[in-house]
Amino acid sequence: MSFFWYDWAGYLGVALVLLAFFLLQERKLQGSGLVYQLMNVLGAVGVMLSLGFGNFNLAAFIMQVAWLLIGGYGIVRGIQRRRETRERS
Repeated sequence: MSFFWYDWAGYLGVALVLLAFFLLQERKLQGSGLVYQLMNVLGAVGVMLSLGFGNFNLAAFIMQVAWLLIGGYGIVRGIQRRRETRERS
């Protein structure tokens, strides 16, 4: 069995998403925090690369697109909240 770069991208992506969730459960990260959201977004991108260049699975791809969009939304909302907090101070 040979591994290609997109296989490694997928494994890294899965590891990032799982690590982010574990760190959230351990209260080492906050769900609204930038690090947590970036780990999820980058993880989704890694899995999407693996699916796009390797064996495509539509259901898994749709899940990763949703993960990417939700993570992107979280990043934007976090930026907005931090900006609003600074403006109030």
